[in-house]
Amino acid sequence: MSNRPSFQVYLEEVTAAVTEALKHTLPDHWDVPQSLTDAMQYSLMAGGKRLRPLLVVAAAEAFGAQRTAAMPVACAVEMVHTYSLIHDDLPAMDNDDYRRGKLTNHKVYGEATAILAGDALLTHAFYSIVQAGRRSGVAADALLSIVEDMSELAGARGMVGGQVADMEGEQGMTDLSQLQYIHLHKTGDLIVFSLIAGARIGGASEGQLEALRVFGRDLGLAFQIQDDILDLTGDEQKMGKKTQSDVNQQKVTYPYFIGMEASVDEVKSLTQSAKDALERAELPDASRLLEIADYLMSRDH
Repeated sequence: MSNRPSFQVYLEEVTAAVTEALKHTLPDHWDVPQSLTDAMQYSLMAGGKRLRPLLVVAAAEAFGAQRTAAMPVACAVEMVHTYSLIHDDLPAMDNDDYRRGKLTNHKVYGEATAILAGDALLTHAFYSIVQAGRRSGVAADALLSIVEDMSELAGARGMVGGQVADMEGEQGMTDLSQLQYIHLHKTGDLIVFSLIAGARIGGASEGQLEALRVFGRDLGLAFQIQDDILDLTGDEQKMGKKTQSDVNQQKVTYPYFIGMEASVDEVKSLTQSAKDALERAELPDASRLLEIADYLMSRDH
């Protein structure tokens, strides 16, 4: 009988390990203003699915790498994701009061400190990536590629570009392809990064990396469409934020364009397409990544 943990146990183990590592992300000997440390930790410790670090770890382990080697990069992507949420919530952006059931960063620490906390998290992410080499022996050429990928997929061509397109789209969006662009870049690119970063730590081939890009692209789009659906149908207690926010802000979503039933079908189709791409890649062990795909398709928050 296999002693392999169930997916739920695996999910809880990785989430706990990432959360513990994030508590110690700033070196103890650094002299950092307490207000900045508090603001950074407030949002890092606010909970969440830890999806992106989970994907880093699962992709690395799919190639036989140790979890400890992947952890600094897993923390880095969570820092980038968290910085984007802090800035997203600001009055100049989405102007949200709550995130994950807690007051948003700027509501607690003020706008200036929230902006600087986001800046510090983004910058510290690159420091954390380097620690995968310093502490865990990840090859320098792999880390160079990971830094390059992060700069591209979290920056102007990736997540930030998607955020700008999202803001501009609020002024009037008439084409589904515009919405797809926003979802692929604002959400999907950091998911793609997480997968290929973990795979690089594990020594993946170029062909395997390309398959993971396809897997991540389809998975990221399915994830965001599911978010669009849950904004209409989800439970506020589970979501940790108000539902119907897209409707209230008159934001265009997949259900708006193609309807609820077609949106649900699209999530299923994209998830299957992602899994097919992964299975063609012949990874040493893709089982956890396939489980994550199923988990995301059926999530309710």
